[in-house]
Amino acid sequence: MQTLYPVWSILNAEMLYTSAKLAAAERMLSGCTTASDHHCLFPNDCTLDDEIRAVQAMGLRFHACRGSVSLGESQGGLAPDSVIESEDFVLKDSQRLIEQYHDPDRHSMLHIVLAPCSPFTVTPDLMRESAALARSYPGVRLHTHLAENANDVQYSLDRYGLIPGDYAESVGWLGLDVWHAHCVKLSDESILKFSRTGTGVAHCPCSNMRLASGIAPIRKLLQHHVPVGLGVDGSSSNDAGHLLNEARMAMLLARVGAEDAEAMTAREALMLATRGGARVLGRDDIGVLAPGMSADFVAVNLDRPALSGAMHDPVAALLFCQIDRVDYSFINGRKVIDQGQLLTVDLPKLVQAHHRLSLQFFSGPR
Repeated sequence: MQTLYPVWSILNAEMLYTSAKLAAAERMLSGCTTASDHHCLFPNDCTLDDEIRAVQAMGLRFHACRGSVSLGESQGGLAPDSVIESEDFVLKDSQRLIEQYHDPDRHSMLHIVLAPCSPFTVTPDLMRESAALARSYPGVRLHTHLAENANDVQYSLDRYGLIPGDYAESVGWLGLDVWHAHCVKLSDESILKFSRTGTGVAHCPCSNMRLASGIAPIRKLLQHHVPVGLGVDGSSSNDAGHLLNEARMAMLLARVGAEDAEAMTAREALMLATRGGARVLGRDDIGVLAPGMSADFVAVNLDRPALSGAMHDPVAALLFCQIDRVDYSFINGRKVIDQGQLLTVDLPKLVQAHHRLSLQFFSGPR
């Protein structure tokens, strides 16, 4: 992360808007109908409004996380002091975003989430104040990173004298309205606390493999009825934002970690990508096809080489075989993908714009 902060400091509003649209396109093409994003650095003219506008234009149901980094290197954090925000400003901007954008109604297309980045990038005071602010509004949830790797555990012990799960408890970050990303190194005792409180986990298998963080204890979490959904993480730690591929990797990683081919079935992996994610986000209106639910669904044509012969078990084929994109997608009853083509954006034009900005991004000053 420390290597990336100087790179991220170049980000501007146009880059944020364009990359958010492209990220939404990639998610949607891979079968995603509802997503959250944890954006936590706002250099130059960037605001969360830019990302919200981009995702709304794409037609993706969105939980926009107002992330924050307030603990600079001079205070024992990892981020350069030049990219941090004051905690007073973070809280004021969080309140502004909630009051301007958050829609708590059922079938809502936009929620605001308060999301201080991690225990090593913000102070305990900001964690507590963010929790209090979120809980003063209906349906505003909390999200952060926790226990991603062994270094995270050691930092928590060295700085706070607590393992990550106990630290989360100490600042009020356990509960039905909270979910944590990764949790690779969550202790057995902490898993029980998550279970008792209904605290959720976003499992990011590809990111955990790419960064060699370890294998999250997903089977144990599920056995204790902890809410678990899937995350693809960001482009700096996962080079593909493909929901179905992430579900496939979750299934395969669980099997190799346990050295047991029955450690996770295809249907369990699909559950993580649908009902599991809905539960983590606190949604009772998405995740299944049923009367009274939002009309979010995708369809995949079985007449493609990767799925040939899959008629006897298309669910298993969807997870075991690899497909590049879904053929149809409806979000809140609106068709957004037709015969594999996005209807809400000129995708080639968007890709070209992203190419142009990416070259600027990586050739800019450091």
